[in-house]
Amino acid sequence: MRIDVFQLVPGCVLLNDIIGKTNKVIIPKNTILTEEHITVIHKFLVKTIDVSEKLADGTLFQPDINRHPEENPTMESALPESFKYQYRKTVLVYEKLFKNWQNGAPFDIAHVRQLFIPLLEMTENMSQSVFTLYQQSEKDIFHRSVSLGVLSAFLARQMGYRKGEWVQAGLAGALCDCGLSKLDEGAENHPVYSYRMIEKAPVLTAAVKLAVLQHHERLDGSGYPLGLTGEKIHNFSRIAALCDEYLKAVFENDQPLSKFVESLQNERSAKFDESAVKMLAANLTKFSSSP
Repeated sequence: MRIDVFQLVPGCVLLNDIIGKTNKVIIPKNTILTEEHITVIHKFLVKTIDVSEKLADGTLFQPDINRHPEENPTMESALPESFKYQYRKTVLVYEKLFKNWQNGAPFDIAHVRQLFIPLLEMTENMSQSVFTLYQQSEKDIFHRSVSLGVLSAFLARQMGYRKGEWVQAGLAGALCDCGLSKLDEGAENHPVYSYRMIEKAPVLTAAVKLAVLQHHERLDGSGYPLGLTGEKIHNFSRIAALCDEYLKAVFENDQPLSKFVESLQNERSAKFDESAVKMLAANLTKFSSSP
């Protein structure tokens, strides 16, 4: 059956290959979809998808015909025009970079820094309105990457990191998914692809490179690609991981903001850094209660 991607649930069985723009298979047919697969599908701007009438456990799949992106609080008017202009400009240039990488162009760290750092530095004077960026944008990998960079920088600054550090955290967030431009096998390999792209970039710090590699690791060892736990996961990785989870839950899986905040103290608490969770929850609570 063909369904809207917003109706996907873990356990759906893919009937056809999902092909990227370079004709590589991103997710092969007969894959049993997980949350990670569904996130990748959203990133590649797939609109509809063919899945089996039965879930992997044999039960009949009954897609929710009423499911659609829910309204969450918005503060678009609070975003300065100068910031929105710089954000849109960054997305457009990043899209060109990403497509160049798909066509075999080398990773140019000087160009990447020149692109992202002016936008990240603008978050120094931003309020919680940054949490609306991805809500107001096309749900594609270009907007998502830039939004993740902005949110990572914002959260790191709120947590007390020095400017040079929170800019680096933001740069890491923005580059977490650059490896999707090279993806030719399982979706869970994209952190490794991203790391390999930036591994030899001379200007990037080891912290940024680790954050990119580890952004899907979880403190309880349930993440990937290495299944790391606790202190083995870099602080920048923890920040990017939490901001990535926010984007996925609220804007891709349509979880109401209030329920996401509640889940940070419950089922998600063992997976994410406690200090980052507390700061994000406090900011989201303040954001959602703003007039």
